[in-house]
Amino acid sequence: MNDTVAIDQTSQAPGAQEMLLGLRQSIDNIDAALIYMLAERFRHTQAVGELKARHNMPPADPAREARQVARLRELAEAARLDPDFAEKFLAFIIKEVIRHHEAIARKSTGPGTV
Repeated sequence: MNDTVAIDQTSQAPGAQEMLLGLRQSIDNIDAALIYMLAERFRHTQAVGELKARHNMPPADPAREARQVARLRELAEAARLDPDFAEKFLAFIIKEVIRHHEAIARKSTGPGTV
């Protein structure tokens, strides 16, 4: 029996479509929560970038990043999430945060600043 036939038969099971819709609604809710959490995180990292720029601190902090990677890998393991995925996700976020911090630093030291 191929997968297509199995999927077609499953979709005909009583209540399967309703279950699928319910699961997808939960996924949509989680996605929305993730977006709002990321927005909140970036508001805080923006403030960090502004503070660093005001005090001539470097945009990146490799020691902090290493601690965060180790911490999030442990959290991922505890949550039964692939730690490699969690690390890649964090690396993507950190790269974006550093990009923002560099832009803030350039802006604060650009023409017209005192």
